[in-house]
Amino acid sequence: MVQSRRFLLSRSKALKFLDELEKADNDAISLYMPNGLSISEIEDSLEKVLDVQAVPPEISELIADSETGAALFWGSARRCLIVPPFPMRERYYAQGYDVEPLRTLLKRDFTIVLVLIRLGAYAIGVSQGEQLITSKVGTGLIHSRHRQGGSSAHRFERHREKQIEYFLNRVCGHIREQLEPHAKAIDYMLYGGAKTTIQLIKKQCPFLEHFEKRTLPPLLTIPDPRQSVLEAAIGQVWSSQVIEWHNG
Repeated sequence: MVQSRRFLLSRSKALKFLDELEKADNDAISLYMPNGLSISEIEDSLEKVLDVQAVPPEISELIADSETGAALFWGSARRCLIVPPFPMRERYYAQGYDVEPLRTLLKRDFTIVLVLIRLGAYAIGVSQGEQLITSKVGTGLIHSRHRQGGSSAHRFERHREKQIEYFLNRVCGHIREQLEPHAKAIDYMLYGGAKTTIQLIKKQCPFLEHFEKRTLPPLLTIPDPRQSVLEAAIGQVWSSQVIEWHNG
């Protein structure tokens, strides 16, 4: 029976994993697929190079669900799918465990922007590779929601809305300050924090529209933004997801 396990690898551990994979028995195929392919397109690609009866049926869906594409390595020694942190642009097929395209992707020091935000706290950073080169972290006063009704509650809510607007405008100003010197060099942008607050800052800050085509899926499972959270998020951005299959 074929069993699978999933795990995340940091940038350095992913590169080490690829080194080990490359040394495995060469009786294998390597198939790289970009994001945006339909399940039928993925299945057609798999059928051309693999005995699909021997491939777990969930592979096509895993590849289709990835917003950065995936690299499949399938052979007698190792069988795994790697979802990289950054998009792969082209389809590629090779005999053996050909890890070079993925290794090249992971070794490139992309310029990445992180905007982490929750109501009342933010962290903005620009990194070169895994090195943070500039950052701004701060807070803003926003009262909790009023739990009682009546006219006083309406006044309180209007006051709270003004606090939120002021906070978002401040954050937008800091985003411009941090990003403008690096705007042309930025490869990718990621948001993190509360989904609703991310939507608010994108609506409130038209400057962010310049980076819409370079935006990757958000990091939503982070605590309140602060410097240590920002630094840890950079490592999270560079993590690759691995699904590996073996006979149980």
